[in-house]
Amino acid sequence: MKLSVVILNYNVRYFLELCLKSVQTATTGIDAEIIVVDNNSEDESCQMVKELFPDINLIENKTNFGFSKGNNIGVSQAKGEYICILNPDTVVAEDTFLKLLKFSEEQEKVGIVGCKLINGVGLFLPESKRNIPYVKAAFKKIFGNPEDYYANHLQENEVGGVDVLVGAFMLLKRDVYNIVGGFDEDYFMYGEDIDLSYRVYKAGYNNYYYGKSSVIHFKGESTLKDKSYARRFYGAMQIFYRKHFKKNVLFDMLVWLGIGLVYVFRRIPIYNQKRVSQYVFISDVVNEKLNNVLSKKTILKKDLDVVEKQAEVIFNGNSYSYKRIIKMIEDNKDKQITFKILPKNSNFALGSDDAISRGEVIILK
Repeated sequence: MKLSVVILNYNVRYFLELCLKSVQTATTGIDAEIIVVDNNSEDESCQMVKELFPDINLIENKTNFGFSKGNNIGVSQAKGEYICILNPDTVVAEDTFLKLLKFSEEQEKVGIVGCKLINGVGLFLPESKRNIPYVKAAFKKIFGNPEDYYANHLQENEVGGVDVLVGAFMLLKRDVYNIVGGFDEDYFMYGEDIDLSYRVYKAGYNNYYYGKSSVIHFKGESTLKDKSYARRFYGAMQIFYRKHFKKNVLFDMLVWLGIGLVYVFRRIPIYNQKRVSQYVFISDVVNEKLNNVLSKKTILKKDLDVVEKQAEVIFNGNSYSYKRIIKMIEDNKDKQITFKILPKNSNFALGSDDAISRGEVIILK
């Protein structure tokens, strides 16, 4: 088998369905399997997988083991030569795996390969490519200057070597994953992707960023910037430094100072009700169910050209490929419009407008 896609899920039932439909399409023609590891979700995630995706290998954990252990459990059952660690709040294009597998086959001593991640409104996510977070870079990030933290020697659409990839999308050979011991289970959430990237690099493999393929990561679903996030993130960095750079008193002091500053100066998110000027349905057919649940009738278009500011654009996955939808979102970023996707053969549309709020789901009745 060529590829095993491992998706760790926790309480994101609708995003998981969209993700799985995009992954199924993207693995057409590839000898591949999809493994969903559920970390004891309280929503209907597992029931949905069983009903809609009976051929997928579903692993139902009875407790939330965290990111590292959950993914290690999935990889332990993988059969593919390559594995892809993938977040459930992602959408991949039809040719994503084909491109990255071809690229990986052409490299010597290939380690982890990542791709270009964009958020739900098409903005590039700089954590797609990062440097090793030495003390200086970590210090700057704590105080709001992440310049040295990210791999800025490459532009977002370029291809080249980087030190650290993001855990939302990591493609690597299963043998390499096993040689370095997989994710370190000392990390519950955050930091484990930095640690794995660094260990792969230290083992003599080359990590790459492939900016010619874009994947949507609805980041707000799994990352809410609050005090708990700060504690987990900087706590993870403490584990990283103690493990790889021995005891560093200076960094320990900076970590706790950073956590304190984040708490004192944190901004409490204000969730203003979104005002939608118009709904635009990018489709070749009208969807009456969609019109019935929205506050105003959708404007039907077959392409995304001129729309009003604060418009909500809904893409029909029954009419357009995920690759084209991703491209239209990227091409129309920074236009003060938001986006949702109606997956093929689904009764909902969903999207996420930023990195601090949870995604919005519109159920079609």
